[in-house]
Amino acid sequence: MKKYYKLIIAIALTEFIGGVLGSLFTFSSLSTWYVTLKKPPFTPPGSIIGIVWTILYFLMGIALYLVWEKMPKSKKAVAAYSIQLAFNLLWSFLFFYLKSPLYGLIGIALLWIAVAATMMAFYRFSKSATFLLAPYIIWVSFAAYLNYSVFLLNH
Repeated sequence: MKKYYKLIIAIALTEFIGGVLGSLFTFSSLSTWYVTLKKPPFTPPGSIIGIVWTILYFLMGIALYLVWEKMPKSKKAVAAYSIQLAFNLLWSFLFFYLKSPLYGLIGIALLWIAVAATMMAFYRFSKSATFLLAPYIIWVSFAAYLNYSVFLLNH
């Protein structure tokens, strides 16, 4: 039963930090500032973005659980995960709260590096955890491209 609690905590913590806290920075700008921006034609609708992030946070939480189970050996990998999650939150703050595609671009570049570093750290403890993060880095890559496009179109 203890394993299930750890799994639930890992998923809930990721969803809360990434989803709930991130939305605090995001929601106030969605219907005001964000709608006024020129966006590339391949920008997905907001409803899709929310669903994708929810799924990604779920997968990330499972990945965290798989590595967390290897503690204390995996302490550095869990720390890398925590850092990338902080960068995930930072991007929402920079792009949406500060309303800065430029700062968002810097933040998402740091996020991408942090996700890649986390995947490398996770690989040592769980290949499955690493593969669970693959959709995340693909999405962050796409989001970085969108962020860059928004920066160019609105600069």
